[in-house]
Amino acid sequence: MAETITHLLGGKAWDGATAERGEVFDPATGAVSRHVALADETVVDAAVAAARHAFEDWRDVSLTRRTRILFAFRDILESRRDELARMVTAEHGKVVSDARGEITRGLEVVEFACGIAHLLKGEHSEQVSTDVDTWTVRQPLGVVAGITPFNFPAMVPMWMFPIAVACGNTFVLKPSERDPSAPLALAEWFSEAGLPDGVLNIVHGDRVAVDSLLDHPDIRAVSFVGSTPVARHVYERGTGAGKRVQALGGAKNHMIVLPDADLDRAADAAVSAGFGSAGERCMAVSVVVAVDPVGDSLVEKIADRAGRVVVGDGRADGVEMGPLVTAQHCSRVRGYVDTGVAQGAELVLDGRDISVADRPDGFWLGPCVFDRVTPGMTVYTDEIFGPVLCIVRVESYDAALHLVNENPYGNGVALFTRDGGAARLFQREVEAGMVGVNVPIPVPMAFHSFGGWGQSLFGDTHVYGPEGVRFYTRAKAITAQWADPHLAGPDLGFPTHR
Repeated sequence: MAETITHLLGGKAWDGATAERGEVFDPATGAVSRHVALADETVVDAAVAAARHAFEDWRDVSLTRRTRILFAFRDILESRRDELARMVTAEHGKVVSDARGEITRGLEVVEFACGIAHLLKGEHSEQVSTDVDTWTVRQPLGVVAGITPFNFPAMVPMWMFPIAVACGNTFVLKPSERDPSAPLALAEWFSEAGLPDGVLNIVHGDRVAVDSLLDHPDIRAVSFVGSTPVARHVYERGTGAGKRVQALGGAKNHMIVLPDADLDRAADAAVSAGFGSAGERCMAVSVVVAVDPVGDSLVEKIADRAGRVVVGDGRADGVEMGPLVTAQHCSRVRGYVDTGVAQGAELVLDGRDISVADRPDGFWLGPCVFDRVTPGMTVYTDEIFGPVLCIVRVESYDAALHLVNENPYGNGVALFTRDGGAARLFQREVEAGMVGVNVPIPVPMAFHSFGGWGQSLFGDTHVYGPEGVRFYTRAKAITAQWADPHLAGPDLGFPTHR
């Protein structure tokens, strides 16, 4: 029988009964590679209890000690990057080089968290009134949780738990049940680095586990990355239970190409950002907006490049794009291509009939490129989350800007141009949380914060970076007076400054 991956609670593998199990596939072969235990309320309660118990001591661990543990974890992660990348590819399907890049971006957040002693500095005001000082400190919330998606099983958890535990919280992570091995390895390696048992716990599961975390009275905050419908559910249910919630949702990222742009560079960027990781990225470019008169030339260049993308097992040399994560998801994306054709979009590159000779049962769909897409078409309105690139033609910069700003999503957007004035105007006027100028995937570095606008974000704060530190802490203002208590008697009046 295939191995069953189980939960990690209080530093130990869960050895209790498992009523439900899920299947974990190798997307390149279509075979079940292992099973995963799915948590019920009992398991979630045990995970939260372990985290709550660990918080009693972890919150008092010195910043110096926390930092040393983070540095040790960073070194382990660096030394085992290739091992972790292979885990990601085996369960997600993305090519190994792409998995390495994912791990690098997660590692950057760990490195940011290594500076926690500086990041948690408070503020101090002396003599705010006679012999009175006021200062603020930031303190941990307690037990916090993260719910992460399948498309970045290593990176997105590392957007959350390194900063949360560096701030003094304890953490319960519910990763995707589709590719659970990488996040479990991260937790085990963090323990190896010296993290005490119970500070980071892993529960695998589906909606039962998610709702149990959202409802649990001892969870103080929840971080989420996933689709917009689920993000809205997480935000509404979590805040309804009195929790802080940052819920990052879906996207429909546009890339505008102005007539003065370098079209070869723009076409390279569109194909890289549209088909990397088989389009299973929340920051993937899914719509190219061609501003007249560049449409014909740009479509030709994109279709030519996309048609030469090498599709196959992500572990094989020379492969540029792997399979989709599951058969169900592959069928869903293929259905969008069928719908696009039925609704009148011009399919200039059809990847539906692709086959990989040595992997006939993998979850394959090649790059698909639609031209002359209109905003009313389903392939434009919906987040497809696959290797489907739509090209919309517009007459002017103003029409392109209007198209982007009218879209309900506001995650990321890119502009390709040689005109600095147009770029400066665009970055001020566009309504999106992350903007790229001649950069197709404008994901901020770890010392900034990641997040969108509109239906791409539910909550007030973005993830990781400075906003991550603020999300996982709360401010406390302290006012103190050390004057001679014998110099004055009682004063029942309202306190005023003097």
